[in-house]
Amino acid sequence: MKIAKLSLCAVLLASVGMSGVLQAAQVEVTWKEPKSYRDVKPSNESRVHFRERTFKELDEFFIELAEKLPEDQKLLITVTDLDLAGQVWPASFVGMGQSATDVRIIKEIDIPRMSFSYVLSGSDNTVLKSEDVKIKDMMFMNTVNRRLSTDNLVYEKNMIEDWFNDTFAQSIVSHD
Repeated sequence: MKIAKLSLCAVLLASVGMSGVLQAAQVEVTWKEPKSYRDVKPSNESRVHFRERTFKELDEFFIELAEKLPEDQKLLITVTDLDLAGQVWPASFVGMGQSATDVRIIKEIDIPRMSFSYVLSGSDNTVLKSEDVKIKDMMFMNTVNRRLSTDNLVYEKNMIEDWFNDTFAQSIVSHD
């Protein structure tokens, strides 16, 4: 089990001669039994390195999203499955020759999915919201891309952000 404790109690801002402190919720992401996940397969690096890099990127993304929540809240996320968009195929199978590395082919049928549970608690540890979640984005190739096309997890991040904004809309509005 991989656990990433990510605390965003204070981030220093400095712009145009002004500085201040931006407060955000604390986030803890647990990647439960990642070897059993449906698809976190690399195309051109070791499985362990790819999985660690993918989890780190998603951990950082959850931190970014938590900036929208009130500072006195804590978000605990336990991921139980991840299925990245597309499928990894041997390069020779897709006509790239024997010496090429494997490739991830993205087609509309291979949608991104994620299963996890979360608990959002207040400063006194009162549970404000919690549930088991299964998200998927069946229209991932037909929606407006909100990120750079070079982002390897663009479809997954868009899916997570949509869930986050829908789920915590009330908390986000009251925080602004």
